[in-house]
Amino acid sequence: MSVPIYEPLNTLKEVSPDIWIADGNIIKMDMLGFGLPFSTRMTVVKLKDQSLWIHSPIDPDEHLFQEIDALGEVKHLVSPNKIHYAYIAEWKEQYPDATAWSSPGVEKRAESQNIETTFDRPLKDDAPSHWSDEIDQLIFKGSRALEEVVFFHKQSRTLILTDLIENFEPKRTSNIFLRNLYKLAGIAYPDGKTPIDLRMTFAGQKDQARECYKRMLSWQPEKIILAHGHWYDKNGTEELKRAFRWLDK
Repeated sequence: MSVPIYEPLNTLKEVSPDIWIADGNIIKMDMLGFGLPFSTRMTVVKLKDQSLWIHSPIDPDEHLFQEIDALGEVKHLVSPNKIHYAYIAEWKEQYPDATAWSSPGVEKRAESQNIETTFDRPLKDDAPSHWSDEIDQLIFKGSRALEEVVFFHKQSRTLILTDLIENFEPKRTSNIFLRNLYKLAGIAYPDGKTPIDLRMTFAGQKDQARECYKRMLSWQPEKIILAHGHWYDKNGTEELKRAFRWLDK
């Protein structure tokens, strides 16, 4: 299947001073009972101590490692939710002194899939002192299936999400099945949202999600980085309101 990817791959692209993204190749993920191809994206932040914070690392690549090393020392490898962890072990092998941070449920999931991944510390609702002055965070609650840790880079006013918003571009694929599925799942650009299968897991517990959403909204993001699909380099707060209107239903 063809799926939109965001070339060039495996290279750093500046979002704002001290924050970059790197787009990766295609992976297969389960959605609505199908094994679907997804584009991938990670985020890199240079902290004030010149160390690097890496969110949802993509498939390791030697060229990308060289660019990373030119930026600074990797100190933090972050799994933002339990389905975004697959490459943490390989990045930890490359950067053994980095701290691998676990998201809710990720260690249990890795064990169930027989994937050897060792985490050092858990992520919590409050940002640890290592980055709290520069990056805020919260655990987005309410789902019975998936709790995602979301982050806000204060200097650039950038919200960093993983699967809470997906925003695939139908016009960038010739595959009719994928085009229709994006629309059915509610993840088609320009109206990408939380995938419908994930939205359904909030049934009866939307009050928790609304409180988390309100806190994200209070950050007033200017940009929103997504792991899958077209990300937002402007109008972040308005896009956040649009994407989470499902919480009002």
